[in-house]
Amino acid sequence: MAARKSSVFARIIVSTDDQEIAALSRSLGAEVPFRRPADLARDSTPGMKPIIHALNWLARNENGRCDYLMVLQPTSPLRTAADISAALELGVQRRADAVVSVSVMLDHPYWAKRITRDGRLHDFLHPRRRPPRRQDLPAVYRLNGAIYLARPDVLLRRRTFYTPRTYAYVMPPERSIDIDDDLDLSIADHLLRRRGRGHD
Repeated sequence: MAARKSSVFARIIVSTDDQEIAALSRSLGAEVPFRRPADLARDSTPGMKPIIHALNWLARNENGRCDYLMVLQPTSPLRTAADISAALELGVQRRADAVVSVSVMLDHPYWAKRITRDGRLHDFLHPRRRPPRRQDLPAVYRLNGAIYLARPDVLLRRRTFYTPRTYAYVMPPERSIDIDDDLDLSIADHLLRRRGRGHD
């Protein structure tokens, strides 16, 4: 487990409403000090709500305080212990409100198109000057879902990871798979097996 291998955490806590996930988490060395309420475990639940619930629960029940909270979603299994350590180091060095992991977008938004109701193709964006060659396009980044780091007081006050003092931790595409569907799962499985064979 990358979180344990990083050796940067005072505590590794899993928020879940599922008994099987809780038992597995404990067997891997994580804590499950509370059960997530059912209304915060729906597919439609905004991602920030379980985080705020965890912070409030720890403050009320354990007087839990920390300099930074890092959220590691289970749908991003390719991040490494080195990524975790580097993101935390970036946050501390910059005295950041937050650090969020990103990767370069391979499909540049300047090339994105939209289709009108009658089937015609139009540019989605209308930049004043679009470089004619892909190599000349400005770099654009996407959230990859692997690492969200923030000061707890910032999260409780602003309810977001994005402030003027949020910094980007850039990860390569091969560690930036965010599993949303069967294709993502197949790709992640292939890359993890390849990593296990020592190819990465």
